[in-house]
Amino acid sequence: MKLRATRYVSFGALAALAMTALTACGSSSASGQGGGSRVIGVDYPRSDTDFWNSYIKYTPQFAKELELDLKTTNSQNDVAKLTADVQTFISQGVKGVAMAPQDTAAIAPTLAQLAAKKIPVVSVDTRPDTGDVYMVVRADNRAYGEKACQYLGTKLGGKGKVVMLQGDLASVNGRDRTEAFNACMKKNYPAIKVFGEATNWDGAVAAQKLQTDLTAHPDIKGVYMQSSFALSGTLQVLKQKNLLVGPEDKKHVFVVSNDGIPEELKDIAAGRIDATVSQPADLYAKYALYYLKAAIDGRTFKPGRTDHHSTIIKVRDGLLEDQLSAPLVTADGGTYGGVPSLKSDDESLWGNNLG
Repeated sequence: MKLRATRYVSFGALAALAMTALTACGSSSASGQGGGSRVIGVDYPRSDTDFWNSYIKYTPQFAKELELDLKTTNSQNDVAKLTADVQTFISQGVKGVAMAPQDTAAIAPTLAQLAAKKIPVVSVDTRPDTGDVYMVVRADNRAYGEKACQYLGTKLGGKGKVVMLQGDLASVNGRDRTEAFNACMKKNYPAIKVFGEATNWDGAVAAQKLQTDLTAHPDIKGVYMQSSFALSGTLQVLKQKNLLVGPEDKKHVFVVSNDGIPEELKDIAAGRIDATVSQPADLYAKYALYYLKAAIDGRTFKPGRTDHHSTIIKVRDGLLEDQLSAPLVTADGGTYGGVPSLKSDDESLWGNNLG
């Protein structure tokens, strides 16, 4: 299985390097070796999307490469179940936990319990509103909204109407993407009207709201889906409205998604949608486990550039975030509103290498 163009370095090799090799400002320092069993728990947040199923597929691969004993659960987008899953991990004696809490406010008590037991946590894809974790592994979700805005704004010539199918505003991802898209449109394309629709990451809800908007406003020319959860329903609605036509047709509605799953890349090549932002499912799995192993071994990190082409930022005291690369993907690989893109058939994209 090919990975993105990020060179993998074994943990043994990394441990032998000076910690300044990880970031431009000496991002990590060893304060001791963990020793003993490296049993970790990974809670999968859901298994009803292609993106998260891809993450689930990659996780055991990297656990094996890093010589970690993997325990897994699936909280099915339910914070109460995630809390129960954490109790299971504690009873199994895990040394660290990776999770992707979809409700980023309600997870605080669970994080506090793990902190009291000195069990480090890596948060994947989402960042807790309060509470500390060892590291957050995610891409810059505000950049998702900005990239979608610049693409649609350019394609629409700075005027017209677009629908934004939001995720869950209880999630930092939904808030980041929504706020950034709206701010970018207001600043750069004030003549574009945005209809924001809350969907709770539910494809059926997204399809229903898109259909309602297109009925009320048949001149809508753009759709921003904050995740591929809305892909199937969006295409179905456009087909029902006789709007699922190629970009050369004046009836074409420009569609931008977020995820970079294989189906999106195929749809871009076929002209059914126009762009996506490739959220790195492979690297989420890889670096979630990498940082858990680092935590067990007593290593620490500081803000700065990493050797895997990302940037660690300080979100607040006690909370660092490794912001992984998430490129805009289009059919032509052009630049839109100053944002460069990769072509949908680029071999570095994980969605082209799922195997």
